[in-house]
Amino acid sequence: MTVIREEPDPMTDQSRIEQALTDEVVASFAGAPDARMREVMDSLTRHLHAFIRDVRLTEDEWRAAIEFLTETGHITDDKRQEFILLSDVLGASMQTIAVNNEAYRDATEATVFGPFFVEDAPFIGQGGDIAGGAPGQPCWVEGTVRDTDGAPVPGARIEVWEADEDGLYDVQYGDERVAGRGHLFSDDEGGFRFWCLTPTPYPIPHDGPVGRLLNAVGRSPVRAAHLHFMVTAEKLRTLVTHIFVEGDPQLDIGDSVFGVKESLVKRFEEQQPGTPTPDGRDLGGATWTRARFDIVLAPEGLAEPGAR
Repeated sequence: MTVIREEPDPMTDQSRIEQALTDEVVASFAGAPDARMREVMDSLTRHLHAFIRDVRLTEDEWRAAIEFLTETGHITDDKRQEFILLSDVLGASMQTIAVNNEAYRDATEATVFGPFFVEDAPFIGQGGDIAGGAPGQPCWVEGTVRDTDGAPVPGARIEVWEADEDGLYDVQYGDERVAGRGHLFSDDEGGFRFWCLTPTPYPIPHDGPVGRLLNAVGRSPVRAAHLHFMVTAEKLRTLVTHIFVEGDPQLDIGDSVFGVKESLVKRFEEQQPGTPTPDGRDLGGATWTRARFDIVLAPEGLAEPGAR
């Protein structure tokens, strides 16, 4: 009787070799004293190795990736955070936000933090102006801060920041100017009001490795027009969000960091020259806009995550 000997499947053998390496690396974390660190490193290793095996990553591609990350680190400084940009354009920032800000009743939705927040922005007070001399069309924003039971939240800290009409934040100018940012506190009824600039679309910094990545895959670096908010109040979940401009053509084209949510698109109504302003400010015959943004904060440490 003739015995037919099956040849070993080289891919099966190769798969065993690759899986054995993954298992060995995962096992190396078994002694980690922090259980959460062990969990994260285990999952990271499995997913990273699976990616390498899935695309059959070449050594040249691996070296290019290392060079890309190295350059991303080199261009990052105290005024430019290229790693945040990278996280943003890959949707990692928005996915992290989705995981950490589960929907709760009518709480305002969160979106990306962005790389241009600065601590210790000036206090502007109710009716103040964050523009600080930056160029752009004046805009009046007003609203309230409430909790999910509808109660007003007095004393909430409201941080606001934005780019000017040239698409630049103050920190991008390379001097010591402070413009397009400030903070105020909600009043006893939870109300707030301030002047800013009507938001306009602008490109994220694209003269570095992240810009080259976007160009290589045929994506635009342009963000939809928006105004940043960060709202904090005792015993309530910190909210980081934007409001976007209804009718902005960039909303149909796409936001380069995937930050747009329908609930955050607001009407910025243009006012004709000479239209009286809410606080009597004289704008010298210029046009201006006004918008309303009512903020609802979820409770801190939700007892029923994901509930509506």
